Amino acid sequence: MKRAGQIVLTPFPYTDLSGAKLRPVLMLRRASRFDDWLVCMVSSRIEQAEAGFDEVLLPADADFVRSGLKAVSVLRLSRLAVLEGSLLAGSIGAIDDERLSRVRQRLARWIETD
Repeated sequence: MKRAGQIVLTPFPYTDLSGAKLRPVLMLRRASRFDDWLVCMVSSRIEQAEAGFDEVLLPADADFVRSGLKAVSVLRLSRLAVLEGSLLAGSIGAIDDERLSRVRQRLARWIETD
């Protein structure tokens, strides 16, 4: 069963829509009454993390092993997509509820400001 906080594999679109790459994404919330989900990209390129905005997952974090990620990773909160649930296959793990709440709050504050 799909739920917010899961990390799943999916084809994630490039920003110019020239294609997509299979990558992990964090399921942030169901986006409609249909099986559509708001997700954010997960990347191992932590040098691209935006300080104070993106969320970095480190091996020392309590939920790192449960996340299913194999390397230090960043939740790229500015890389969002709404994807049909059938594309969200291959759950590899999940983050804890506290981290999910923190990420959602950070994203909401970002949307509210210019």
